[in-house]
Amino acid sequence: MTSPLRTVRVTRYLQPLKQGGSVPALVEADDDGTYVVKLRGAGQGEKVLIAELVAGELARALGLAVPELVFVDLDRAVADAEPDPELCLPLERSAGLNLGLDFLPGSITYDPLVGPHPDAETAARIVLFDAFVANVDRTARNANLLTWQRRTWLIDQGAALYFHHGWGPEDVRAGSADPFEEVRDHVLLARAGDVSAAGDHLARTLEVGTLDRVVDLIPEAWLAVDRAFPDVASHRDAYRTWLRARREAIGLLVETTERARG
Repeated sequence: MTSPLRTVRVTRYLQPLKQGGSVPALVEADDDGTYVVKLRGAGQGEKVLIAELVAGELARALGLAVPELVFVDLDRAVADAEPDPELCLPLERSAGLNLGLDFLPGSITYDPLVGPHPDAETAARIVLFDAFVANVDRTARNANLLTWQRRTWLIDQGAALYFHHGWGPEDVRAGSADPFEEVRDHVLLARAGDVSAAGDHLARTLEVGTLDRVVDLIPEAWLAVDRAFPDVASHRDAYRTWLRARREAIGLLVETTERARG
């Protein structure tokens, strides 16, 4: 079950996290929390934030570990705390609503060689979920997984939902039947357990109501920037249509994953 995201306001800029392609920033907020903020004014803009939001909340609905996501209100004055002009500009462009992930203190980057590793059932669910949302960025080179409190946490899912870069009203189902051959490179594929059972769990959990509730979380401001759609409502409906169509490909995703595992 998903619920509306909280909105927090940045009170202090701490530091940039330059390893991220979207130039995320570490900030403190008015709830005394610390967050990794994905900036709408960096990289591919709102599309990355939408992918992070949708993938993150769908993963949470499946029972996978995802840091709390919050909407982050960023004042343009926060950019004054960043002396590097290359990093200052994305901050200035990101005034308004952004997306934050709860910072997990003491977490460590998942190492596929030394672990600790998720159990086989969890690994299978992560692998198939990433195939469902077409996330190409969960490889051994860049796992985008953290280990914290004996659990494996999913982060940095902005590369998911690749189809929405350049789509329009005439092709809202584009990529929904993709078998996702890229699953062969998934960092957890060799550790995945029963993929068929993971597929059943995914289909059972991500029913239409859940998909719609997650899509309804996308802020209007993020949808409005894509001028390919006549209005926000049609853009939001496009995500609903794609995700519903993607459910029909779950069996194909299971077959592709099992074949990739050999």
